[in-house]
Amino acid sequence: MQKMRNRGQDGAGLATIKLNPETGSRYISRKRSTGANYLDKLYKEVYRRFEDLEEHLLQNPDWLKKNMPYMGELLMGHLRYGTHGDNTIETCHPFLRQNNWISRNLVLAGNFNLTNVDELFGELVELGQYPKEKSDTVTVLEKIGHFLDDEVQRLHDWFKPDGYTTAELNELIFKNMDVQRLLKRASRKFDGGYVMGGLIGHGDAFMMRDPSGIRPAFYYADDEVVVAASERPAIQTAFDVHISKVKELTPGHALIIKRDGEVTEEEFIEARKRAACSFERIYFSRGTDRDIYLERKKLGEQLAIPVLKAVNYNFKNTVFSFVPNTAESSFYGMLQGLEKELNKHKAKEIEAYCKNKKAKKLEKILNRSLRVEKIVVKDAKLRTFITDDSARDEMVSHVYDVTYGIVENNKDTLVLIDDSIVRGTTLRNSIIRIVSRLRPKKIVVVSSAPQIRFPDCYGIDMSKLNEFVAFRALIELIRESGQEEILEETYEKCKAQEHLPKEEVTNEVAALYDLFSYEEISKKIAQIITPPDIKPKVEVIYQTIEGLQNACPNNNGDWYFSGNYPTPGGNKVVNKAFILFMEKKNVRAY
Repeated sequence: MQKMRNRGQDGAGLATIKLNPETGSRYISRKRSTGANYLDKLYKEVYRRFEDLEEHLLQNPDWLKKNMPYMGELLMGHLRYGTHGDNTIETCHPFLRQNNWISRNLVLAGNFNLTNVDELFGELVELGQYPKEKSDTVTVLEKIGHFLDDEVQRLHDWFKPDGYTTAELNELIFKNMDVQRLLKRASRKFDGGYVMGGLIGHGDAFMMRDPSGIRPAFYYADDEVVVAASERPAIQTAFDVHISKVKELTPGHALIIKRDGEVTEEEFIEARKRAACSFERIYFSRGTDRDIYLERKKLGEQLAIPVLKAVNYNFKNTVFSFVPNTAESSFYGMLQGLEKELNKHKAKEIEAYCKNKKAKKLEKILNRSLRVEKIVVKDAKLRTFITDDSARDEMVSHVYDVTYGIVENNKDTLVLIDDSIVRGTTLRNSIIRIVSRLRPKKIVVVSSAPQIRFPDCYGIDMSKLNEFVAFRALIELIRESGQEEILEETYEKCKAQEHLPKEEVTNEVAALYDLFSYEEISKKIAQIITPPDIKPKVEVIYQTIEGLQNACPNNNGDWYFSGNYPTPGGNKVVNKAFILFMEKKNVRAY
């Protein structure tokens, strides 16, 4: 959990289950925490139970398991980030579904969003349930819980006529529970991106991944331990294992761990075309994963020539830097690309030198290098992108500072690479404003990701179109060009599909972007993110979708940028988001 704090700064939770507990004893423990220092607070609340124990008891695992909470063979941890909804204890994972039958208890945590919660909720009601709220987490918990109950009842009814005692029946249920079967039945109509982990009261456990592989999942197993997590480096570091030992969970498959230690990877739903989330690679996952690090460098390297064109190949009066901290890897890649281009220029000049042979000229050519500086400094260890809306605007103006005295006034161009430009809020209200104090002639902002044009509904949770600076740029261009009627036409098309089955819905918003070139939208974005009272000109350069696909060939889920959603529910969400925009409703699109 410490190694995956990047996956959530709103809250954390953990749960444990003891194997083979005595009847009448507590065997499931859970603790959750929110607010400042949420993870430290979580650990402190758990560890306080052990602070006054004598050393010989702390070294006695049998005594600890029998007498202390949180001492169990099954452990689950979760870190929560919320860009929608309340940040309260009740929204923190893991969630519990409790029952006096040990095999009907379910502990669930996950990294997911489903696009069709209303449909799934309706099915639960038809089954006779009364879920306490209509959220994807509760709906999934009750959906899996229903089929867990059904599986237990099936086994009970199968073995009961043979005259087994209650204790013997329980053992038979534990041994014969078909986790694959219950997951297959529960997830049949799931539409979304998900990785969900579950612990069943008697000791079985599972980790399941969506059929398109949208959300990431990895695992490691040996004779002593089985561990699954959303990020590979966390497993490598915590368990000190080589990358070759950590496996990716196959899309549409579940890692199933039986209470007796048997470990299998089994298909629970038919796999679809792979659409692993590319935004995980660009921004969300930690860059300590070897493949992610190299992909981020490649994204930066591919931007070297567009950057040089923007500064007219003026190496002498251009300062290169990055927006900390997640853009650092792509910055190194961009520098490698720039150095290649600089060497080409040096080669041409050396060729000319060979004709004149002036020693001082050769020395000057060889000593020429890129002007690389750390200009922007991040003071606060906060990720403003995953902070709730009410706090974000105030935060961004205080997060960054700059290094003074490096940029030559009114002469140097400052190039800043960022991993992505989502809202543009941080750039406009903080970064561009403060770097303009350095008085550069021009500021070039480079995004290692393409223009984020469409909402996400699979886990990153960006569902409001008007929050995307690319969409705002599109709307301004449409209005400036006098084509506002096309907005109403698109609205009517979206409304006409509103009540169709999700499988019949098409993305009606994508055609709007075809009205303008990529460069026209980038130019308008530059205007939007430029504070009105600064002197330097601002230019924005974006990665292309082709460049993204080239750098991240195995994570080709690019719906944020292309509008090509991997599930039918995605098209329904983008149309709903546009309807909400036109109706001026600031609510989530699913």
